[in-house]
Amino acid sequence: MTQATHNDSLLRFMTCGSVDDGKSTLIGRLLFDTKTILADTLSQITKTSIKRGMEAVDLSLLTDGLQAEREQGITIDVAYRYFSTGTRKYIIADAPGHEQYTRNMVTAASTANLAIILIDARKGVLTQTRRHSYLAHLVGIPHIVVAVNKMDLVNYDQATYDKICADYLAFAKEIGLAQSRSNDNHDIRFIPMSALNGDMLVDRLKNMPWYEGETLLEILEKAPAAHAEQNEEFRFPVQFVCRPHASADAELHDFRGFMGRIESGDIAVGDAVTVLPNGYNSKVKAIQVGDTQLQSAQTEQSITLLLEDEIDTSRGDMIVKTGSKIEPVKQIETHVCWLSEMPLSPARTYIIRHTTRESKVKVGAISYKVDVNTLEHLDATDLKMNDIARISFKLAQPLMVDSYMQNRAIGAFIIIDESSNNTVGAGMIV
Repeated sequence: MTQATHNDSLLRFMTCGSVDDGKSTLIGRLLFDTKTILADTLSQITKTSIKRGMEAVDLSLLTDGLQAEREQGITIDVAYRYFSTGTRKYIIADAPGHEQYTRNMVTAASTANLAIILIDARKGVLTQTRRHSYLAHLVGIPHIVVAVNKMDLVNYDQATYDKICADYLAFAKEIGLAQSRSNDNHDIRFIPMSALNGDMLVDRLKNMPWYEGETLLEILEKAPAAHAEQNEEFRFPVQFVCRPHASADAELHDFRGFMGRIESGDIAVGDAVTVLPNGYNSKVKAIQVGDTQLQSAQTEQSITLLLEDEIDTSRGDMIVKTGSKIEPVKQIETHVCWLSEMPLSPARTYIIRHTTRESKVKVGAISYKVDVNTLEHLDATDLKMNDIARISFKLAQPLMVDSYMQNRAIGAFIIIDESSNNTVGAGMIV
């Protein structure tokens, strides 16, 4: 990972693992040791812990926010928490561990740039560990931190830790996880810890002198942010065409700005651009944020683009740099996670929403469904809630797409039921 002493960028990361591996406790400990917990919140969870007869404060209560979670001692919903260390800001997604909530985990993973996969030192690599690693790989999370937790319950034994590391690497090789992380921008790292006692999270205590690596917080501080590791091409889906016809100002009356968010890459005044799917060419005349004129803009900025030529462009079109390797397509190969209780039916028509563009679609073929426990490919004629499958779609309107592994923003989409307008699936373009 990038070596840096100061990193003021935002890092989104998630925690996942088997039930009762200590995910919520880990996040609670991070918040506690970085002094992010408010005094009234700490007082409340202290009272709850005493009420339950616990000797120490139960830090997992900071993330298990639903009543059902507190009653059962498990994570059901995705809990998002925010904290800052003074050098960096973080958004944590605490993902549920049970197979029943696979769709919740996929939702959490879709925006994460790093995943912490917890393994109970007493249990080793389990089926749920394999499932979560596969899902993290599927949604393109570039950095994996395997946290071997509860080392205090195995007397901080190095041999136990080493065996778990070897078992995990063998499994990672099976699913292609190790091969896909063979360059400097992708990696799997291991760390022994005790979330309950705080070993190797923020502070380096004296229980594991044999571990010479970084603490968890040191790894997080140096982890690259999204979009920082590769030169992504410029992608600008048009959200709105601004034409203030009612203005008495002659200059404003002729104003034609294309408003939206830069999903990847950068743009500067004078750059040659192409508007897809029509293929019209022009140059960037100006870049604005409100009344401010910019000479350039980059990923995740919301801007208004003005072009030198009058071009017929509307919401759903995409502006790219001229010569960019992207073309409109009317058929896509995808991995889909089904989110709805109503099964997917190949006989029905759905709507795909991709960036700011929508298209009606029909299922071309379901190649296979993945058994998320064994990772086997199974034949399927429909999809039920939490199922993951490889599906081809035929589109009524062309979409401008990149593969998900190349560009997570342009390679992702959601599926909408046209009768109920509910979101029923989420997909990644192969």
